[in-house]
Amino acid sequence: MRKINSINFGPQWIFLSLLIGGIIPGGVWVIFHKVLWWMIGIGGVSLLIFIIIFSVEMKQDFGKVPYYQKKLKETIPFDPVTQYPVIKSSICTGEKMAGFMSRIDGKFTEVMLIQSEADKRKFMDIYDLDEVPTLY
Repeated sequence: MRKINSINFGPQWIFLSLLIGGIIPGGVWVIFHKVLWWMIGIGGVSLLIFIIIFSVEMKQDFGKVPYYQKKLKETIPFDPVTQYPVIKSSICTGEKMAGFMSRIDGKFTEVMLIQSEADKRKFMDIYDLDEVPTLY
């Protein structure tokens, strides 16, 4: 199951909790002068559950290196003697893949998708590289 903080689900959850626990009961009170305590309770509990789950997830993620960065070096090793780092860019779509090209047979080993300059820096940091040329 994906985490709340990784799927940007927080704003919808907060809005729904406030709608159920505050806006609807407030509107009913203004119109009918009747308090819907059960709706306020449901909204409050759902908001509390969200805050607890979100806090636990943030504590788990705080300061940790993402899993793919920890395991990437071991999963896809880089041998500078037989490989060199390169970013392959598609002429048609512009999609960029970082990886290693074999000096022996020219085979390209994909490591990660590059969507921004930050991704390129991550790739360079993971494998301790100074520069990575781009092939088209």
